[in-house]
Amino acid sequence: MIKYKITILILMLIISCAQENNNKNSLGAKNDKVKLMTLNPGHFHAALVHKEMYSQVDSTIYVFAPEGAEVEDFLSKIRSYNAREISPTSWKVETYVKDNYLEKLIEEKPGHVMIIAGKNSKKVDYILEGVKAGLNVYADKPLVIDQAGFEKLLEAFRIAENNGVLIYDIMTERFEVTNVLQKKIALIPEIFGELVEGSPNEPSIRKESVHHFYKYVSGRPLVRPAWFFDVSQQGEGIVDVSTHLIDQIQWKLFSEQVIDTNQIQIISANRWPTILSLEEFQKVTRLKTFPQYLQKDLINNELHVFSNGEIAYRINGKHAKVSVVWHFKAPEGAGDTHCSVMRGSKSNLIIKQGVEEDHKPTLYIEFHEESDVITELEDVINLKLGNQFSNLTAEKVSDTEWKINFLEELRIGHEAHFAQVTLKFLKYLENNSLPDWEVPNMISKYYTTIEGYKKAKRSPQKE
Repeated sequence: MIKYKITILILMLIISCAQENNNKNSLGAKNDKVKLMTLNPGHFHAALVHKEMYSQVDSTIYVFAPEGAEVEDFLSKIRSYNAREISPTSWKVETYVKDNYLEKLIEEKPGHVMIIAGKNSKKVDYILEGVKAGLNVYADKPLVIDQAGFEKLLEAFRIAENNGVLIYDIMTERFEVTNVLQKKIALIPEIFGELVEGSPNEPSIRKESVHHFYKYVSGRPLVRPAWFFDVSQQGEGIVDVSTHLIDQIQWKLFSEQVIDTNQIQIISANRWPTILSLEEFQKVTRLKTFPQYLQKDLINNELHVFSNGEIAYRINGKHAKVSVVWHFKAPEGAGDTHCSVMRGSKSNLIIKQGVEEDHKPTLYIEFHEESDVITELEDVINLKLGNQFSNLTAEKVSDTEWKINFLEELRIGHEAHFAQVTLKFLKYLENNSLPDWEVPNMISKYYTTIEGYKKAKRSPQKE
């Protein structure tokens, strides 16, 4: 009997230790710091997560990757952040650079969070392996680029829930100041009224994003890997950048509400290529020739990249439209741009980023009639939002249009938004849970991109 009790006690101790070890791999001990592991960093967003330090995060980061220019670029960016004059970081990097990088990460699990930003075609398989191993996953968008990947993502969410770990995608645009203001002002009925139902030609919300293959990141010309131009690996634009736009629509129109896939109906979708010369391809990749896997996309020695797309759909009874356009290079002084229109019964809320705005996102309120204009517009905005934004002003553009001005210091830039998203994720990690609406809305977001992509593939190609 005594031996039996001792055996039971030993088993209980073993189980307790195993549970404690599992907690450390997923969330860390209560007073322990979170340890980050980066897997095969093929996209510069992986480095931007580390552009700032976090008090909750251990200063040693672990990198598992195959040999090549991509991991070297990641490490170079980390070194530059550590060496910069203003607010340098102090990351210490432990690297494992061999072909069995994924197996080694899963075997050793030196951290609690697996960061993924690279080939989109591989992401969902990485995510699956991570959650199966009891790891939290913090991943750059898009998580999936086709129907098979979407099915795997559903499985990954189920496994993550069973294993008590989180999957979270990096939605930086929720932190851009004009996006936040557009969302907040839409909740002021005296100004916006109510969101209209819209139609396919005049949706209640329309968002367009213009991107460029050649641009500067962290002060240096971005070198893109050749696979970035292969849609079988990167995914088409309609399933890539559209992820941000669809997330914004869900976040702005139905804040903190669960959106189910049966509330989404695709109306129409289109796709079309951006055409790059060999010289342009060389400039952005620093390669002399098109690799073999891109030969399928060459016409007259020009590369046709299906990076452009648009989806018109209904979501919870409202009409929405997203458009993604890629050019090779932005005009002088410009960069990636974003246009957003929300249509209310009293006014439209419009974000523009053109020459008149000095290529900076700028929010306008466009009233439908002069009679809709609130005399004390500025006072109403500050009364409702003054506790979140100081010194908001409304500048009259015409009898029915006003520009909303805010402190310039709130324009922190796209790269800085990665730290804001990461801080939010770390808070969720501390609580070991996401808001109830996040997972179902991630599923609905990727359902929309994949269904839109399938619809576009069946539609005549847009010229």
